[in-house]
Amino acid sequence: MSRRRTRLVRRRGISRIDQPSTRTYGWFVRAGFEKRPDGSYAPRHRKFFGDAGYGGKRRALRAAQEYLAIVQSGRRKARARRVRHAA
Repeated sequence: MSRRRTRLVRRRGISRIDQPSTRTYGWFVRAGFEKRPDGSYAPRHRKFFGDAGYGGKRRALRAAQEYLAIVQSGRRKARARRVRHAA
């Protein structure tokens, strides 16, 4: 019987958190980084999607991906409104 190899998939903006000591399991989304007055950068949008709250690892990931898509589409619309076209 052959073993299935798990393939690592790069999910920009989504990180997996598995911390048994605090019983924290889920996906963490960070998007829209902005510069702070002290010169450091911080995410404008951040949200945790726990496995228990969303009914499992896959459902939590799906919810995280949907949230990230909504946040990113909102940023694109806001950016498009700011750009002026030469008339």
